[in-house]
Amino acid sequence: MSLSVSARTWSLALLSVAWLAQPVFGAEKLDLTKLPPAVTRAVDFARDIQPILESRCQKCHGPEKQKGGWRVDVKDAAMTGGDEHAPNIVPGKSAESPMIQFIGGLDEDMKMPAKGDPLSAEQIGLLRAWIDQGAVWPESAGKPKRDPLDWWSLKPIVRPTVPGPGNPIDAFVRAKLAEKNLSPSSEADARTLCRRLYFDLTGLPPTPEEMDAFAADTSPGAYERLVDKLLASPRYGERWARHWLDVVHYGDTHGYDKDKPRPNAWPYRDYVIRAFNEDKPYARFVEEQIAGDVLFPNTRDGIEALGFIAAGPWDYIGHSEVPETKVDGKIARHLDRDDMVANTIGTFCSVTVHCAQCHNHKFDPITQEDYYSLQADFAALDRTDRKYYRDDATNARFRELQRRQQQVESQLAELEKPLQEKAGEAFAALTHKIDGASSVAAKKQGNTSPDFGYHSAISQTQDATKWVEVDLGKHVGINYVTLRPCYDDFNAVGAGFGFPVRFKVEASDDPEFKTGVMLLWRRHDETFMNDFKNPGLQPFTTGGAKDDGIGGRYVRVTATKLAPRKNDFIFALAELQVFDAAGNNVAQGKAVTAFDSIEAPPRWRKMNLTDGIAPVAASADEKEKLVQERDALLLSFADDETKAKRAALLAEKSRVSDDLKKLPPPSVVYAGGIHTGTGAFRGTGPDGGKPRPIFVLARGQVTQPGKEAVPGALSALSFEPARFALAPDAPEGDRRAGARALAIGQAESAHVAKHREPRLAVSFRARFGDDAE
Repeated sequence: MSLSVSARTWSLALLSVAWLAQPVFGAEKLDLTKLPPAVTRAVDFARDIQPILESRCQKCHGPEKQKGGWRVDVKDAAMTGGDEHAPNIVPGKSAESPMIQFIGGLDEDMKMPAKGDPLSAEQIGLLRAWIDQGAVWPESAGKPKRDPLDWWSLKPIVRPTVPGPGNPIDAFVRAKLAEKNLSPSSEADARTLCRRLYFDLTGLPPTPEEMDAFAADTSPGAYERLVDKLLASPRYGERWARHWLDVVHYGDTHGYDKDKPRPNAWPYRDYVIRAFNEDKPYARFVEEQIAGDVLFPNTRDGIEALGFIAAGPWDYIGHSEVPETKVDGKIARHLDRDDMVANTIGTFCSVTVHCAQCHNHKFDPITQEDYYSLQADFAALDRTDRKYYRDDATNARFRELQRRQQQVESQLAELEKPLQEKAGEAFAALTHKIDGASSVAAKKQGNTSPDFGYHSAISQTQDATKWVEVDLGKHVGINYVTLRPCYDDFNAVGAGFGFPVRFKVEASDDPEFKTGVMLLWRRHDETFMNDFKNPGLQPFTTGGAKDDGIGGRYVRVTATKLAPRKNDFIFALAELQVFDAAGNNVAQGKAVTAFDSIEAPPRWRKMNLTDGIAPVAASADEKEKLVQERDALLLSFADDETKAKRAALLAEKSRVSDDLKKLPPPSVVYAGGIHTGTGAFRGTGPDGGKPRPIFVLARGQVTQPGKEAVPGALSALSFEPARFALAPDAPEGDRRAGARALAIGQAESAHVAKHREPRLAVSFRARFGDDAE
């Protein structure tokens, strides 16, 4: 029998419908009894289901990726979507829902999740119950996610209505107790209240006499008078400053493995105590600690408060022994700035920012760009010992004398400029001799070239290691070692040519210095952490040996940071002298070896290091003669009026200098200070240079810098603007303007109660007062 075309078409259609109606993936063969049972309680989507979908499903079926054409973060897509087996969720029928079959592991080829641990029986049971109960998905759960920067803690504070009379705190406590059907404790008796006040405000117990006096005082205002008395006690500041110092992780030592003491850290501690005792406005307290040097320059509190920036741990080795050009040095300085940033934001915003070094913060509204903008605020700073005057009158006198000194020097330079131009090269030559404070005298009679010495090969990097050593011929007890600098006009260096910026002096009986090495001296300025300044022609001598056992056959000088020239770096010495206990130079005439040497005889060669020849510094009389000669040269081009003006300015300069010498010695505080060119980096201080750049680091790696960061604040705190304007050629000190803006923003947010700051500051409101002025 043949079928008509119409009949065949309907037969195929019915067959297709019948086939499509069968369970997907041969579900009739799946053992549904292996599925964990559904939980028996009522299931809430937001509480029970959405967390499972977000944590276990959305990585493959979310906004960024939709495997199989299915996503579970949007209601419509979750209930109807899927390329091959939609719908994956069949309301009321969890066992027939492909989603449950897949997460239950019934189909070996379709297990979900594809990677990682399977869902627990409890999680599957919750999903089954949710589907069996109708797969209710509230419309609110399908709305777009909130702005990650829209945090309740960053919203303006709304003053609540006080729910009763009396002290507002008591009123809120009573209201909450009533809500819980609880009764307040009975009022404390006078003695208990007295002890509480003393311990809370001063940390000390009252004396028996003080307790008796308070208990006997039944007049109105007795409690308030005792509070005022304790707030006026010096012990109050000492007690409450401890809490603040804990917050800012203040320490009297550096921490890390060296843990060296900070003998000048205590002025910051005393500043905090004084701030509490003087009831300093909180906004001012914030501003002084972040940017006191720019907001309140040349004031005692403005300088001492910067101890906040230097309060945390500091890697002595990473900063004083490793140059900033090396990876370890970069890491140390990155971590140092991280401490400054984290301490500032943690203290004043109660937010942790460490995570944003590597990526946008996962749980706080902080971007990686925000983090490095904060680092840029502190890029101009290093920890240092800052000199200042505590007494206002002395400080004012010092500033006035300093201003007058600069004014006189400026006027003198302007007056002498045309005279110097007329004097030409003769003036320049005399000035160079005076600045070098050197002569061409030699220690060995008959020598006509005192600048003979050792000269290393030229290096293009300053942190290249160079060494030179002398073989004494036998083990010798060493009392001290003297290094004599060279003199060379090359690159207009003059006295101190090639003298290393950082170096160490060692002795050993091993010519390769692998065993038995005795450290005689190493250059670290433990107070200021600066490099060794050019000594001119003044010889450098190690301290006398404290141990009779100090000695060796070989003495080596290792330069770990080379002397800079115009375009390269070198290591040079005129003479290496080793003295025994009797005062004899046992190194003279001995053999010399070196890491490298230019060997350009007769001027430069290793053997010159122990030949007893070295340039010596000019005497004071010789230097004065040079100054007089230069002055006479200048005056030969001056008229009578110019001579009179110059004489008056020189007299004024001398008077100012004498007055400066009469001032008492300044105080010193360990605090944040403008970076002025120490280490391998040359800042904008006396050494010149460009601002230290800060880059957004990929995954926080100093070896993977990205775009340069702009000084700024956390975008979520709604600073206006979040990035602070800074010209590309701005001097490094101007980066403190970023800290200035940050400080003002933090203080204003505390004052006007806009952001997170007041939530942190509420505990200190009674301590610092309400006024931000």
